[in-house]
Amino acid sequence: MSLHIGIVVCSAEGGALCYRTICEEAPALMGRHMHPEISTHTIPLGEYMQFIPKDDWKGVAGLMLQSAKKLASIGADFLICPDNTIHHAMPYVLPESPLPWLHIAQEVAEEAHRRGFKKLAITGTKYTMEGTVYPEVLKKAGLEFRVPSPLDREKIDKNIFDELVNGQFRSESLGVFRAAIDRLKSEGCDAVVLGCTEIPLLVTPETSPLPVLDSTRLLARAALRKAIGKALSTNQ
Repeated sequence: MSLHIGIVVCSAEGGALCYRTICEEAPALMGRHMHPEISTHTIPLGEYMQFIPKDDWKGVAGLMLQSAKKLASIGADFLICPDNTIHHAMPYVLPESPLPWLHIAQEVAEEAHRRGFKKLAITGTKYTMEGTVYPEVLKKAGLEFRVPSPLDREKIDKNIFDELVNGQFRSESLGVFRAAIDRLKSEGCDAVVLGCTEIPLLVTPETSPLPVLDSTRLLARAALRKAIGKALSTNQ
C-alpha cells in the first residue's frame, strides 16, 4: 500500500499542476493507470488574500490548518502545499499540524545540489522574492541566490496575481519573465527557481534563459517518492 497524499491547495492552477504531475508520473513507477491515493482541500484564494497582503502569517496558518485537519480526518498520511508564498506560515503551522509536511523550498534546494547549481535566481510573488522562505533554506544548504530588481519584482508579482492564477498565459508576460531571468543570469546565476506554482505553466525549460528548478513539479515528485517508498520497499 502506498501512502495517502494530502494536498493543501491555495491557488487552483498550481494545485492542479501538482495533482496532475503526481498522477501522470506515477504509472512509470507503480504500473499502468496507477497512482497513490490523493486528496485535496482548497480554501478560496480570496480568503488567503485577506491575510497575505498584511503579512498576517498566523491568519494564513489558520486556513492551512483547517485544510490539514480535514485531510487528516479522511485518511491522508502526510501533506504538501504547492504554494511557495504561504510557506511563510509554516512556523505557525507545523506545531499545530496533525500530519507531517514536505517543504517546497527544501525540495528545490536538494534538486539544486543534485544538479550542481551554486547560485539561484528566485522568481515568484513579491512575498516569495522579498521574504524569508527561500533565503533561510538556501543559506542552510550553502547556496547563493539573487532576486530580480524592484521593477522586475513588481512586474512579475502583477503578472502572477492578474494573470497566472487566473489561467492566463500571455506571450507578453513570458517576455517579462525572460528579461528578468536574463538579467539575473548576467549577475552569475546558474539556475532559476520557478518559485510560484503557476510560473511553470508560462516559463518552460525551452523558453527560460537559465535551467529551471520547477518548484511545483519537484514537490509533486517528492510526494510521489514518499508515498510509494513504503510500497516499493515492501515489494523488493
